[in-house]
This record gives sequence, structure tokens and C-alpha cells, in this order.
Amino acid sequence: MRRIPEPELMESEVQAQAYAQADFAEPHQRFIEILQSSLATLPQEGIALDLGCGAADISIRFAEAHPGWQVEAWDGSAAMLRYGHQALEQKKLQHQVTLRQVYLPSPDYSSEIPQLNYPLIFSNSLLHHLADPAVLWTEIKKQAAPQGFVFVMDLLRPEDQVQAAALTDRYASEEPSILQRDFFNSLLAAYQIDEVQAQLQAAQLSDLAAQIISDRHFIVWGQLR
Repeated sequence: MRRIPEPELMESEVQAQAYAQADFAEPHQRFIEILQSSLATLPQEGIALDLGCGAADISIRFAEAHPGWQVEAWDGSAAMLRYGHQALEQKKLQHQVTLRQVYLPSPDYSSEIPQLNYPLIFSNSLLHHLADPAVLWTEIKKQAAPQGFVFVMDLLRPEDQVQAAALTDRYASEEPSILQRDFFNSLLAAYQIDEVQAQLQAAQLSDLAAQIISDRHFIVWGQLR
């Protein structure tokens, strides 16, 4: 099945609210656990960059699990970030997590959008939203510190729409219709593992490994040289 792109940004208030109020505790906590096991030599402190943070749940979970780290969390959707700010206030983590509206590919930086050498860059479910996948890998190369760590998790495109519908029924049947629709469309917009490996090769990121970890997810992880 050929990839069917979907919109890059979740800009509508209804969509942002549905995502912010959904219970992603299990998959988002799993993201943190797999990151920790994949990057076992991660230092105790540093500054991490979360690309495509959405409503900031994973940024918050990472901050809670790694109190020695600061997190810069970027997303292009103002609607999603509004819910992210609310979540930060509830958790009282404004001192540790900074949310910024940044649309990738990132523009010229101002003093409000620092360009740093981040020792860790992570991203969840951003790649399948991008019309050009090179945008993510280029940004990672631009922002990563020498010997920086990278962890990316995203959806895996199924073989056909029948399989996509079956996955949607299996994992999203109890979710609101808007989330069921978006999950189905996101599966169609996702990349397959051979495509991701080719993207890494083209971006000269051969230090990173790509691996399928479930019937609907893959990870890319490693330490840059």
C-alpha cells in the first residue's frame, strides 16, 4: 500500500482537546520505558529536545522520570500547546519543561528559540505527519550535540487498508470517533521500516538503528558519533 499523507499539524480546537483528554498513559509510559532501556548509558542530567511534543504528556513523563534533565518541547500547533501549558501547571513542572511553538523545518532562530547542542533528542509520532521525512532527520542532525542520544518512536504503515482498519478496531475501538479516524489516517500516513532505513541512510545517520517493536510501532535509536 502506498503512503497516504495526512495534515502536518493538529490545529483544530476539537482535535487538540480530544488528544489532550484521551488516556495515553500506557503507550506514553511505554515510550519512556523503551527510551530508558534503549539508551541505558544516558547521563543523569542534561537538556533534552522533544520534537512534536503535542500536549506535552511525554515531555512531562520524561521530566518526572529524569529530574536532573531540562526539556525543550516544540510543536507547531498552538492549540496543542495550550493544553500542554495547562498540564505543566497542574504538574508544577514549568521550571523543568519549556514549551515553544516551532514549525519544522525550523526557521531562523530568535533569542526566544534557542539553538543548542542537545545531548538528547526524542520524538513520538511526528514523522508520519511530515510531508517530507527528511525534515525530522535534518533537524535532529542540526540540533544534536556531538555524541548526542536520539530516540524516535512512530507508527508503522500496514500492508493495506484492511489491516489498518483491523488495527484501529483493536487499539482504538473505545476511543472517540475523532481519535479512531485520526489513528486510521495516521496508519495510512506512516512509513514502513525499509523506508525509514533508507531515510537514515540518505541523512547520513547510519549510527542510528531502526527496529520494529510491535504490530504498529517502530523505533529509531542510538548515539551519534
